[in-house]
Amino acid sequence: MVQHNLYLDDTYLTELDTEIVASDGRTWAATRDNIFHPQGGGQPADRAWLGEQEVRPVKDHDSGLVVVDGAFAVGRRVRARVDRDLRLLHAALHTAGHLVEAAGRAEGWTMAASNHFPGQAKVEFALVEAAAPESLQEFVDRAIADDLKVAADLSGDGHRIVRLGDLHAAPCGGTHVGSLGDLAGVRITAVKARKGRTRVSYTAAHAYTAAHASPETS
Repeated sequence: MVQHNLYLDDTYLTELDTEIVASDGRTWAATRDNIFHPQGGGQPADRAWLGEQEVRPVKDHDSGLVVVDGAFAVGRRVRARVDRDLRLLHAALHTAGHLVEAAGRAEGWTMAASNHFPGQAKVEFALVEAAAPESLQEFVDRAIADDLKVAADLSGDGHRIVRLGDLHAAPCGGTHVGSLGDLAGVRITAVKARKGRTRVSYTAAHAYTAAHASPETS
């Protein structure tokens, strides 16, 4: 059975009609056209619904399918949707993480780990003599001002590669903004040496949601 993981192709596709193509009839189901990003690669799962039921997308290790919790009959047509604002926040944080990694690479650093969760976003590098946060911020600001295109393609061995223009490329299964100009509020908040690594913490938002935030939430 083929599942079309459309979240890999279009971050901004957040609602569609699809069909249940696999289910145990009780605890899990899978849709043919999947817009749900499961947790993985340092990115949290989407907040998601099938019809009116909120569901939790996860990657099934045995089948490779993205499945959701719930009793849905095979063949049923359903409306799938995700929380758009949260999707855009996750995409902005993940893309900003790649940009922070690119800034570290420019210093000659090697990434060791990353976390793109809201409120926890950071990129960790093998321990180095830390650069000033200002130099990393300047690198990030220049790339965003250049509004480099963010795109994904497949390598010769079938891995999905996400590219920030010609600036940076890395294997990745996450969601990303369309171009760096879609990012807002990308700030290097701390650079610290910890447990044999250099940790670069950062914040980011999507420009659309930042521009449309209510006064109470901005």
